[in-house]
Amino acid sequence: MFLRALYLALTLALVAPSVAQEPPLPTGLAEPEEKKKEQPAEEPALPAGLGGEPAEKEARAWRNEGSRPAIFGEIAGFVEARVGPRLQEDPNEGAFTIAETRLRLESEWRPGDLVLRFVGDAVYDEVDDRREPDLEAGEGAFDLREANIVWRPLDFVDMKAGRQILTWGVGDLIFINDLFPKDFRSFFIGRDDEYLKAPSDAIRVSFFHDLANLDIVYTPRFDADRFIDGSRLSYFNPLGDRVVGKGFILDSLTPDEWFRDDEFAGRIFRNIGAFESAVYGYIGYFKAPNGLSPEGEFVFPRLAVVGASLRGPFLGGILTAEIGRYFSRDDSDGDDPLLPNSDLRLLVGFEREAASEFTVGFQYYAQVRSDHNAFLSALPVDASSEPWTRHLLTMRLTKLALNQNLTLSAFNFWSPNQDDGHLRLRASYKLTDDWLVEAGGNLFYGPRKDVLFSQLTDNTNIFFAVRRSF
Repeated sequence: MFLRALYLALTLALVAPSVAQEPPLPTGLAEPEEKKKEQPAEEPALPAGLGGEPAEKEARAWRNEGSRPAIFGEIAGFVEARVGPRLQEDPNEGAFTIAETRLRLESEWRPGDLVLRFVGDAVYDEVDDRREPDLEAGEGAFDLREANIVWRPLDFVDMKAGRQILTWGVGDLIFINDLFPKDFRSFFIGRDDEYLKAPSDAIRVSFFHDLANLDIVYTPRFDADRFIDGSRLSYFNPLGDRVVGKGFILDSLTPDEWFRDDEFAGRIFRNIGAFESAVYGYIGYFKAPNGLSPEGEFVFPRLAVVGASLRGPFLGGILTAEIGRYFSRDDSDGDDPLLPNSDLRLLVGFEREAASEFTVGFQYYAQVRSDHNAFLSALPVDASSEPWTRHLLTMRLTKLALNQNLTLSAFNFWSPNQDDGHLRLRASYKLTDDWLVEAGGNLFYGPRKDVLFSQLTDNTNIFFAVRRSF
């Protein structure tokens, strides 16, 4: 079935007419939306695939120029086939982490002073046989990535409402103040990096001023991460004290009442000299079900976060720093063993070009638990060896070659005190402006089964993809 779907998809790609002179980049690889002419501060650059969308920037450009584009925009997108086998047998899962054919369609319409944007993926998936679309989980035969409307009621105000991709912060694949939903299933099975950012159903209002810029995001119903639940990847379940998979799908009590289980996020940002600075705030819930109710059900505890970030030139490269204070609103004293403690999260990074078209980046991240002694005393067993801080080091290597048509990258996460890690390898080559081939892998390592990356060792995989843009 998968081979037939692959054959049909590639046939469609070969005969698909080009509807635009220049093939657009996939969603999420365009210039961040905050980079506007009127805006004095620029958004820190993000890893490829994790940037914002240019809808507001384009809307502002044609308004300022007095132009009126066609009401109905052109349709662009791509057809892609992607397959990824496990490198070892997983007793809890199948032989493949991914085996899918995907058709992306995206378009913009500009009636009057509005910009309407749509991005959707039709998917044929061999690994997960669910065909009914689940727009919250991003599973099934259709994944709605974006469906929103942009309006500029005043010269210094932009509004965007509907399903959209949101991101901010300065970390490279580490998120502290970015509390918008992530899709970690896609990230670990070998989908393109843009799918790490799950969509939000939200209203975003941006205010621009010479003194500073302000973003306010309201999500009327909680948007959780697309977390690992056993449907595609095996994971450690603390209730059974073992690694489980399809036979033990994680079920959680997700807050889902409109206008009651909502989220608020805000950011004030501006340039300070050559550095881009920002302060953040969030009120909502932990994005994954890392709490337990007294009845033993997984829950999303309430959360509040305040933080700040800085990014700018330093010693011939780019220095980044970010901090976030997490307040566990349901366990303020830190003495409930069923709920996560409050903590402090810190990040420092540096990136520079080490040679021609060869970039090296490093990051240090720490997560420091608050009220650690209260946490230990509340546990029913002796856990004195449990660390109060998780340290994490990352390294990214990126090499461009063959007139920048070939991109080679390696990204490694490693915790020196918990001895687990995740190595991401990726190579992509542009055959033409329309055709791209890609290969890579996700290697998980570590001796323990109860920490972040080493619990996933049975999911180590490689993947291959071919994409035709139009």
